[in-house]
Amino acid sequence: MSDTLEQLSAHACFGGEQRFYRHASHAVGLPMRFAVYLPPRALAAESADRKVPALLYLAGLTCTEETFPTKAGAQRLAAELGLALITPDTSPRGAGVAGEADAWDFGVGAGFYLDATQAPWSTHWRMESYLLEELLPLVTNALPIDGARLGLFGHSMGGHGALTLALRHPGRFKSLSAFAPICAPTRCPWGEKAFTGYLGPDRTSWGEHDATVLMENQPLAPYPGGILIDQGLDDKFLADQLHPHLFEAACSAIGQPLTLRRHAGYDHGYYFIQSFIDDHLRHHAQQLGAPEAV
Repeated sequence: MSDTLEQLSAHACFGGEQRFYRHASHAVGLPMRFAVYLPPRALAAESADRKVPALLYLAGLTCTEETFPTKAGAQRLAAELGLALITPDTSPRGAGVAGEADAWDFGVGAGFYLDATQAPWSTHWRMESYLLEELLPLVTNALPIDGARLGLFGHSMGGHGALTLALRHPGRFKSLSAFAPICAPTRCPWGEKAFTGYLGPDRTSWGEHDATVLMENQPLAPYPGGILIDQGLDDKFLADQLHPHLFEAACSAIGQPLTLRRHAGYDHGYYFIQSFIDDHLRHHAQQLGAPEAV
């Protein structure tokens, strides 16, 4: 892993800083970009050896590390709650793979937050390893972020990533939420197309990256403090791609507390996320023990 961060820019924001970085990733084998919002408490911590809790946000199809910081409107309350926000890119860029620019009709080879096992994607499409083994250790070592107090959330494909990574790595994240996640990718066209390409046609391993299947196989409720999901009822992808009712049933079967809120009139986009982002930040802050949340 490269421990050298190149800071591309920093912008004053609600008393904190919105920063953008680039680094050479060993896991992916290409340069990767990510963003970090540091609240005022974290800026003080940089000189006082104190660290703040953080949320890792995973974005959806066609997004980049810039999408959430510029569209979600999360920094104001994050500043008040003392939460850092880590927003990686969704996927490798510039690998030179044939078809990369329109892979799976998802934009630039959207990574689906897993490690691909099939050529040509397996060389660089290693987003699970990148996030868990490289990016998080990097930012918690280099910045005033407490690696023991991390929450995870995401949107759409990133909601799928949040749910699956949280369940695949028990204890790594202390809190969990999602906006309009792909809850059962083994049973929707997006997931079937991506998994066939990244993992191969043999479905044996697909369930290891399906949030509903993973929840069904949990021996105990992994998040006793509860999981929060928001879903718009005017979301054009709800019926065919997202299937939150399947994840809801899996949670109910094992006694996992889940707050699944269905909102009339809301679609799949960032106006929806803006409308409910404060609830998600407070959900995480309470479970992470952010001082300003209590």
